[in-house]
Amino acid sequence: MLLYAPYFLSIEIQDLNSEQLLDFALDKVDDMKARDIVKLDVKEVSSVTDYLVICSGNSKRHVQSIAEHVAKETRHAGEDLLGIEGQDVGEWVLVDLGDVVVHVMQDQTRDLYDLEKLWG
Repeated sequence: MLLYAPYFLSIEIQDLNSEQLLDFALDKVDDMKARDIVKLDVKEVSSVTDYLVICSGNSKRHVQSIAEHVAKETRHAGEDLLGIEGQDVGEWVLVDLGDVVVHVMQDQTRDLYDLEKLWG
């Protein structure tokens, strides 16, 4: 995809492979000071995604902000954003990037569902 920047400069954005998309997602949740960031390789046990990123936010607003930042930066990079769920409630927000699914959770919700144990 070709993006046009000011002064008629152009930048080619190439589709990221799953490992690059994982690094991208990890970087974006870290940008927003997410806590307890975990990455899980689920290629062998899932037919719908390659990696899960699980992280925590300090509050409803923090969880929402982390997820929105990931979504916004994904769109800005020219990558496909398949969906975002749970943004209104803000206890568990899922950002689906296809090969990578990002789960941003409040601590209580993360402890309750324990995705690391379920998928790890």
